Amino acid sequence: MIKNQWYAVLDSKQLKKDKLIGVTRLSEKLVFWRDENNEVNCIFDKCCHRGASLSTGKIINNHVECPFHGFQYDSSGKVNYIPANGKNSKVPDRYKVNAYLVKEAYGFIWLWYSDEQIEVPEIPFFEELKKGFSYGGFSESWGVHYTRAIENQLDVVHLPFVHKSTIGRGGKTLVNGPVVKWKENLMTFYVKNENDNGQTPEKPNAIQEYDKLFSLQFQMPNIWQNRISDNVRILAAFAPIDEENTHIYLRFYQSFIHTPGLKQIVNWLSATMNKVILHQDRRVVLTQLPINSELAMGENLVQGDLPIIEFRKRRDLLKR
Repeated sequence: MIKNQWYAVLDSKQLKKDKLIGVTRLSEKLVFWRDENNEVNCIFDKCCHRGASLSTGKIINNHVECPFHGFQYDSSGKVNYIPANGKNSKVPDRYKVNAYLVKEAYGFIWLWYSDEQIEVPEIPFFEELKKGFSYGGFSESWGVHYTRAIENQLDVVHLPFVHKSTIGRGGKTLVNGPVVKWKENLMTFYVKNENDNGQTPEKPNAIQEYDKLFSLQFQMPNIWQNRISDNVRILAAFAPIDEENTHIYLRFYQSFIHTPGLKQIVNWLSATMNKVILHQDRRVVLTQLPINSELAMGENLVQGDLPIIEFRKRRDLLKR
């Protein structure tokens, strides 16, 4: 996993008031909860006393109470109360667990993944989706490293084969370019696929007015959007569970229907169609070996794989 990055790790709707939720993200067992001000907190999900899961406990006065012996943890991960020692006893500093910086924004819970004391940047998100859109979606877990799940959405070559009955209809197997542009850690890639009539694919630098083409974006480290039109987008967040599993949050965003009730129906129906498309991907991606990807891994890539190559290069750079 890349350090010093904001990762979308949960949908906001998963975290209910007065409820603990325990999940594994970035290979860490974590427990999340909301305090009395609805602020999100996160600490390591293992009691420092006897190793019990804190997420199976409960919230007491904004603290997490361990279900085993009643130790109470605050949002900094420190134990403030050990019942067996009495309420007036001072708790030594060694009774603590790791705490994590988390924030809620854009309908997600984000976790700052770092072990350094550095200035924390703003949460990265697609600017045009910050307001004016409503969305519906779903989520599911895949048994692959998050890099493989991401690269599937950067793959402009697979559509007429994996999605022959849906978004890949038309048999546009020849891939011109694609053109890839970076703005800091935001990748935009422009697609010009067409039917193969014996022509030679255009090189990326030969494509004229590429910015008028259909485009998609990937924001490091783990969110992607399909820019279908000005008022329709598909967004995915790839939350790393561990080195072998990923939880995918897929959303349909639209800004053309605002009527309450009707917009929820449209968003739900569209999310259902997106599930069909995603499952076409899943059938293939789960067979890929190895289950993670690296910059140099012996694959024989083609020109159309340029967004994947660029992603691997940027990821390798950020890991240094």
